[in-house]
Amino acid sequence: MMQQDNQNTQEHASSSAFRGVKGGLKIAFLVFLVVGTVFILRKQQTMPYQHFSGQVFGTLYNITYQSDQNLEQDILDQLEKVDMTFSTFKPQSIISRINRNENVKTNQMFNEVFDLSEDVSRESDGAFDITVAPLVNVWGFGFKTGENPTPQVIDSLKSFVGFHKVHLIKNIVKKDDPRTMLDCSAVAKGYGSDAVAQVLRAKGVQNFMVEIGGEIVVSGNNEHKEPWKIGVTKPTDDSTQTSGELQTVLKMTDIGMATSGNYRKFYYKNGRKYAHTIDPKTGYPVQHNILSATVLAKTCAKADAYATAFMVLGLEKTQQVLERHPELMAYLIYTDEQGHHQIWYSKALKQKMTP
Repeated sequence: MMQQDNQNTQEHASSSAFRGVKGGLKIAFLVFLVVGTVFILRKQQTMPYQHFSGQVFGTLYNITYQSDQNLEQDILDQLEKVDMTFSTFKPQSIISRINRNENVKTNQMFNEVFDLSEDVSRESDGAFDITVAPLVNVWGFGFKTGENPTPQVIDSLKSFVGFHKVHLIKNIVKKDDPRTMLDCSAVAKGYGSDAVAQVLRAKGVQNFMVEIGGEIVVSGNNEHKEPWKIGVTKPTDDSTQTSGELQTVLKMTDIGMATSGNYRKFYYKNGRKYAHTIDPKTGYPVQHNILSATVLAKTCAKADAYATAFMVLGLEKTQQVLERHPELMAYLIYTDEQGHHQIWYSKALKQKMTP
């Protein structure tokens, strides 16, 4: 009996010792966690924000990020990959070779943009279309023709314009008509911003702002430990894009934003204004009342594509698309029947607007 009591006592002591060790490990872990958290927070407070800018895709870019590493070369390498995928001005880019009907395999970047473009084209009833380049060019953007196209010319171009005439099958683009051309300029800047953001996140950067030609991705906070403040430009006839007057300022974090507007690119001929946004269905520049469409989405590429689509759709059809896609937010500036500027925005956007 005494032997059993001794055994029970030893087992109880062993159990108590185990619990003691276990409790000690928990305390040590908590202390390590607290110290580690304090160290990370202190490091974030003292870690510098770096800024650099340059030119890419025929436009300017500005990047701000918080890191003790110089990531400029990593970012430039990523931008070069995007450019060599989508640039129609580089003969050896993937899209240029596709447009020449060469036997070229697509890469992941191209596939992602193609799939997104196909989705947005379907959801916008064809308002967004990356095959519209021939119509854009003939209206005087890209390669200037100097003459307004005739209805016969428009009809001939429309015969090979249309996303449904292009197919991506196992990394190969198949065309129903070899004359069909692809141009991803309406989504490439947004995708480029996403691609840079991907590099920064992979390097452990939490706070950053990437802007390429007005298409923006933000994450975390700015240098003042606040959400990033991004302005929406007031639409004025400014083909030089030098006017900087703002319509409003949005407080944003962890989101992509893109703006499309007829006030940015246009020309006058014979007293008439021609916008750069072409309706793929009609083949003519849009005459809708939306002056600019700013879209916020999970990715900048998606925001970029929908912003272009909304410029084609007009106010009412844009609102219908937004009802079907609550994950999107939009800030629209349009003209009413009296020619006055008016504003419409998604309800969810109100909390992001500064006073």
